[in-house]
Amino acid sequence: MATVVIGAGIIGTAIAHDLQRRGRQVVLVDRDTPGRGASFGNMASIAVTEFMPASRHSVWKQIPGWMLDPEGPVRVRPSYMPRLVPWFLRFIAASRPSKLRALEAQGAALCARALDDTLALLRETGLQDQISDEGCLSLYADEAEFKADRDHIEILERFGFPHEVIGRQAIKALEPELSDSIGLAVRFPQNRSMKDPYTLVLALAERFIALGGRVEQGDVVGFTRSDAMRDVVLMGGRTIPADEVVICAGAFSARLAGMLGEPIPLETERGYHTQIMAPGITMKHSIIWPAKAFMVTPTAGGIRVGGTVEMAGLDAAPDYRRAKITVKRAREALPNLRCEDAIEWMGHRPALPDTVPILSASARTKGLFYATGHGHLGLTYAATTARLMGDLITGARPALDLHPYRINRF
Repeated sequence: MATVVIGAGIIGTAIAHDLQRRGRQVVLVDRDTPGRGASFGNMASIAVTEFMPASRHSVWKQIPGWMLDPEGPVRVRPSYMPRLVPWFLRFIAASRPSKLRALEAQGAALCARALDDTLALLRETGLQDQISDEGCLSLYADEAEFKADRDHIEILERFGFPHEVIGRQAIKALEPELSDSIGLAVRFPQNRSMKDPYTLVLALAERFIALGGRVEQGDVVGFTRSDAMRDVVLMGGRTIPADEVVICAGAFSARLAGMLGEPIPLETERGYHTQIMAPGITMKHSIIWPAKAFMVTPTAGGIRVGGTVEMAGLDAAPDYRRAKITVKRAREALPNLRCEDAIEWMGHRPALPDTVPILSASARTKGLFYATGHGHLGLTYAATTARLMGDLITGARPALDLHPYRINRF
């Protein structure tokens, strides 16, 4: 018998590695090879300053305008809108001031651990060379843009996350390729970047296998259970006996939870990136420009540009115009950026309406656990999630109270 971890992205692979290291016999299952989902194309950032709920007033009041703008940062395909109504109602409910304060604290509690836990995992696995030494710069054209993002900075100040406001001269000294139109920036020293997030998942999977873990490729189509989990059923009829099952299949977790009679309000925020291997410039820091809603990270041997959100479900074809919009925006910050030897990509971020992940035992079935809904912060939260879930599953006391992250909170 085994612990079966479903989903071989960074979250699932980190959990599988942690449990195998603790002495569990773990099988890591995915319909694809490790790291080929959202973990392949994330923005490679340990983004500890980005835990704020998306439902805060300064964000959601802009959503109608964004949705009416064909080049806006949020796009909802009209045909998918009816499916989103229940999710949006929960999103609005998460915007109440008292609820926002609680959600901010829950996100901050995870992010406060994220960098240290990531560094510890990299040391344990000999992968220290996978993380950069540089931080992230948040860009503002002028004082008006900075003031518009002030609620973000105030939340960081309340929870004690380090940051530094710098002017044009200091910005150019750190990143000479940035446009002279950038008047202010905030430097986040803890927002470090991974050298290649896909390579990281592959390397972590290799360490997991070296500890005696097993990787199985197959599409999960069902489960058998009595009073507890018994088997994971794969397409074609193959079964994997399971004492415990951990569902961490990203945006696809909702389908699996539905099979188990435990529906969760999980949607996919379809994210796009353009990986540019001949950008014509070099960068040390990742950059974000809140007013333009894009991010640029030096990673995977080139420069990656991303940042858009599309709500269109798991099955619709990609719309790569979304990727082209972010490249256009990025050139406003990086006027010498060339888009040569470039590949466009789309992936599925798992989005819950309150922006806080599910880290939980099942409320219905013994031996069943969930780790999903990490949104834009899968890589950021991965090492912390693995430690917390490892404690929960093995009966140790987690370092955080996991009650706020329970599956039946909605």
